[in-house]
Amino acid sequence: MTRINLTVDGMRVTDEVEPRTLLVHYLRERLGKTGTVIGCDTSNCGACTVHLDGQSVKSCNVLAVQADGCEVTTIEGLAHDGELHPVQEAFRECHGLQCGFCTPGMIMQSVDLLGRNPHPSEEEIREGLEGNLCRCTGYHNIVRAVQFASSQLAAAGQVGAGEEVTPS
Repeated sequence: MTRINLTVDGMRVTDEVEPRTLLVHYLRERLGKTGTVIGCDTSNCGACTVHLDGQSVKSCNVLAVQADGCEVTTIEGLAHDGELHPVQEAFRECHGLQCGFCTPGMIMQSVDLLGRNPHPSEEEIREGLEGNLCRCTGYHNIVRAVQFASSQLAAAGQVGAGEEVTPS
């Protein structure tokens, strides 16, 4: 067993883990963060995307011991004081989901994308979400949700001013 210390969704965690435990399994089974979805265990689908020290990673491709000393944010950690994160709200508002299986990973990847590029073009959004698969939609509403979130974040002063987008 290996001792790890990390912060998950703002809570300090110290635990003992098997060295080969995947971060996705640790988050779900030990910490109850079931919003982090296990989709493929091969890093192909992106459903398990979380933020590790502020950058999106596929948690099925990271060992829990690799997160030692890091800050992990899961989909559960995005909302604050009962308020959805603007990207979560945009996915709801723009119908950027169907079955919802890929949604946590899509949202986490979108938050990372908007953090790096506050005003992405449609092409940049599609490229930024590459590696996060949705088998239910044609991605149109997902792209629209990211555009809407970008405009909402700009309106709230959380990123620079950009083109206004309305939900469809």
